[in-house]
Amino acid sequence: MDFLHGGELIARALKAQGVNTLYTLCGGHIAPVYEGCLNNDIAIIDFRHEQAAAHAADAHARLTHNIGVAVVTAGPGVTDAVTGVANAYQARSPMILIGGAAPLKTKGMGALQEIPQTDMFKTFTKASFTLERTEDIPALLFDAFRTALSGRPGPVFIEAPFDVLFNAVDAMPMPERIIIEPQQPEVGALARIFDILRGAQRPVLIAGTQVYWDGGQVALRELAEQTHMPVFTNGAGRGTLPMVHPNCLKAVRSAATRDADAILLIGTPLDFRLKYGQEFNADAKLIQIENDAAELNHNRAADVALCADARLVLEALAEGLQGVRYDEWMSTLRGKEDRKEAELRDWQAIDSLPVNHFRFAAEVNRFIDANTIVIGDGGDIVSACAKVIDLTQPGQWLDPGPLGTLGVGMPFAIAAQHLFPNKRVLVINGDGSFGLNGFEFDTAIRFNLPIVSIVGNDAGWGQIRTPQKIMVGADRAVATSLAPTRYDRVVVALGGYGEHIESPDAIVPALERAFASGLPACINVPLDPDGMSKTGASTPYIV
Repeated sequence: MDFLHGGELIARALKAQGVNTLYTLCGGHIAPVYEGCLNNDIAIIDFRHEQAAAHAADAHARLTHNIGVAVVTAGPGVTDAVTGVANAYQARSPMILIGGAAPLKTKGMGALQEIPQTDMFKTFTKASFTLERTEDIPALLFDAFRTALSGRPGPVFIEAPFDVLFNAVDAMPMPERIIIEPQQPEVGALARIFDILRGAQRPVLIAGTQVYWDGGQVALRELAEQTHMPVFTNGAGRGTLPMVHPNCLKAVRSAATRDADAILLIGTPLDFRLKYGQEFNADAKLIQIENDAAELNHNRAADVALCADARLVLEALAEGLQGVRYDEWMSTLRGKEDRKEAELRDWQAIDSLPVNHFRFAAEVNRFIDANTIVIGDGGDIVSACAKVIDLTQPGQWLDPGPLGTLGVGMPFAIAAQHLFPNKRVLVINGDGSFGLNGFEFDTAIRFNLPIVSIVGNDAGWGQIRTPQKIMVGADRAVATSLAPTRYDRVVVALGGYGEHIESPDAIVPALERAFASGLPACINVPLDPDGMSKTGASTPYIV
């Protein structure tokens, strides 16, 4: 009779669900899981901080449309990972965090690194529980996967006590791989949507994260082209309709929603990014498509609120709205967009030194192609780049999401480069965000992952500093300044490639050299500390 320890069962259960990579920082409490992974050809990528391991699992989920898994040791290992799990929850990423724990037989007695872990996660996971019997591991992990992937995707925390992992039990079969069936749209709700959109003259479609997650990009494009409906993308929905597409607009969303007579939200909540819907036309018919019933009618009552798969809804709309066109409305918005874009092009042409944020963004945009995964990790610099960079592929852009966690750049990039070794992975860093997980360049170097980070360095927390200077004066804008650190030299010291450049014309050649080096690389670009305020594009406080 074969006997299997708990770590082996966890690895086999993960493998059965298509998991081929584990993100971690080592700890004695979780050692059996590593042994199981080695036996089952699951790659192990170990980080320098547990938060980074959790962020990497989040990115893995987004890029594969499957579970990302991080394993960390007990106590401080688990608490270090909390921010990564919370970020995944807000971003709707189905990840699993397995945290080590003291043995069940000494629970409550004060063992090393013992704290109450499961309760800590209950408010920002879909489930949080303890493995209490080794033989239950396959079934409980199956349930965890199903929970994480069903409905609104999100994280699950599993506490794995030391003795449960080390105990051995009889070998057992693994559950089959989970298949999540898409949620069909209710026919009556679809009929009401058709009525609204057939009667509308000024509709707006906002495509969010769920469109990406449900694979709705083809149907979205078909609907946009067939009806000439204006489309704005949000969250992970960016790239589901190429930003260069004539129906995709970026700069006039506020104006469009103020004038719209119908607003179709697909998989994006009415949160701060949409100003809670408070600036939408009060008379507009609101249609909400969600995979989370809790988001329906949140902050504003919808005329039609429907839980359903985004792709199926978009396909139904494309079929049901044949012959319906919004040409005049689209033309009006395109004219407004072109005027805004002309202003933006003026900002992108600024030649002054230090480099302006928008000129930086324009040069980076010149370099990016369809084979580049771009990760935004910063404040002002990412705000500028998001307005300029033309994404053409679903999943081409990663950022923290609505929690706004800084420091995701390198962990996200490590997962992306591991999963897609033939793609170029570029991190756009602010100098502030680089300082949070920049030491994960050590991880990239150990695993030979040729990630490139380009740091827009304005020697401060610009997104906070600029409004502080306006509100209380420069001399009282405390805790917002940083040193003009040569982050390129930091990366060179770790064994990577680095350049420091000061001219905007040098950005593209430097990026080309960095990727050609075949090493993890950092390009440090000094930016004008007042660059955003000079264009009038400073990001206000979000309230």
